[in-house]
Parts: sequence; structure tokens; C-alpha cells
Amino acid sequence: MPAPRPPAAERAAAVRQLFAEEARAERPDLATLCLLVGASADGALDDAGIDSVQVELDRLAGQVPYRPGGPAAWASALRQLLGERFEFRGSSGDYQRLESSLLHEVLRRRRGLPILLSVVWMEVARRAGAPVYGVALPGHFVVGFGAAEEQVLADPFDGGRVLTGGDAEVLVVGATGASLEPGMLVPAAPLEVVTRVLNNIRAWAAARPERSDVALWAVELALVLPSHAARLRYERAQLLVQRGDFLTGAAELDAYAEVVGVVDEPAADRVRQQASSARAMLN
Repeated sequence: MPAPRPPAAERAAAVRQLFAEEARAERPDLATLCLLVGASADGALDDAGIDSVQVELDRLAGQVPYRPGGPAAWASALRQLLGERFEFRGSSGDYQRLESSLLHEVLRRRRGLPILLSVVWMEVARRAGAPVYGVALPGHFVVGFGAAEEQVLADPFDGGRVLTGGDAEVLVVGATGASLEPGMLVPAAPLEVVTRVLNNIRAWAAARPERSDVALWAVELALVLPSHAARLRYERAQLLVQRGDFLTGAAELDAYAEVVGVVDEPAADRVRQQASSARAMLN
């Protein structure tokens, strides 16, 4: 008989604690962090489910040709396996789905946002021994193979298409209107990747006020990362008030006002007024 599932609040706290521990590890594991994000979204994703995803990544890595050669050969091998054989890729409709930001769902559907498809590429390639890393281009995440002087970029959202310098320039200009800079091509650390994943989820939820539950767990995970913006505390406080937890939200607003007051007292006063308004909702 399976063990009973813990209450939702208790389970969410346990997942958040595991996420915080992994984020503070000497070498945070990207797949584990992304799967804990998934566990926050999907109450059915338990330890066994997380393990099965890791097994699937191992299985895919086992089908990559043994050390195919240099960076271009690695990129080609991953494109043939993941992009062509297993048909991992993305489309405009994937931006409308929360599942597109959850690693276990991206593996199941073989569809997702550029950054989650890149996580699949990175995790499979890393397990196969490739010199792979994520590249956080403005507005579009891709993967890189090889050192800077021989770097090859591939776009998992486009089935792993290998990018020329001009292709990367077009992606950046299209997203920001600015030119591609060399600093945009450096490897992204695991915590940078997961921060961007959480930012995407928060943006998805912000466009859907009825999904404040998603916005809340996403901001709570972001808050336990070793480095985060102080304004996330304000965002969490607003969400608590929005969800009817007026006292806790007001207390969080007051705490944030103390932080802001050091540099901007008028802004702190406005936050304190919001806290007072939140408490008044109990009357």
C-alpha cells in the first residue's frame, strides 16, 4: 500500500527546503533544481517521478554516438537524436502553457520554451560527455558546445538548428533591438538558468490573475536562491494580500518598507499605507 501523500502545505515547504539546499550546494545540479520547480507546480511529481525523469535523461544520453568529435559534431549528434528522431522542439503556442516551463512535462510532451528545451539538450549532452553549456541570449535561450574560440551554438527550440553568427545576431536584435555582444555568449551558471525559468513562470502567472497560486510558489522559490532582488519580498506580500492572507501580507509589507526606507522614505510610506489597507480588509 503506497504511503499517504503529505498535506499540500507541508509538501510545498519540504520541496522549497530541498530547492534551497540544492541551490546552496557547492555545485548545484540544474536538472534537480528544475525538477523541484516541477514538483512545486505538480503535486503528483513525487520522488519516484523525479527519479524516473533522471532515468529518462540517462536513457537519452545513452543513445548519443560515443564521442562524435568536436563541438560541431556534438551539436549535430544532439540535433539528430533530440530534434529529428525524438522531435523535441517548440512553437509559439508553447508560451501559453505552464507545462512548457516544467522539465518533467517538457520531456513527456517533447515541447517547451527555449530554456527548458535547452535544459534537456544540456542534461542529455552532459551525461554523454559533451562540452555543453547554456547561453542566455536576451529573449532566447540556446546551447553552446566547445570553448569560446571554437564555440558552436544550437537552438533547441528550432529542433537543434546550428546557428551562425548572423543567426545569433538576428535572435538578439529581434528580442531587444540591440546588437549581439561577446558577453552574451558566455556560459550561464545553473542558478542563472533556474532564475530565468522562475522569471518565465512568474511572467506567465502575472498575465493570469486567477493563477496567483503559481505566482506565489514561484516567487517563494526565487526568494530562497542565494541571490535575489529585494523587491521579490514586496511581490510576495502583494500576492498574500491578493489571496486573502491579509495579516501575513501586511506584516511582509511592513518588513519590506523597513528595507526600502533606508534609501527611499516616501516609497516606504506608500508601502506602509498598503499594509494598513490590507489590515483594514479584515474589518
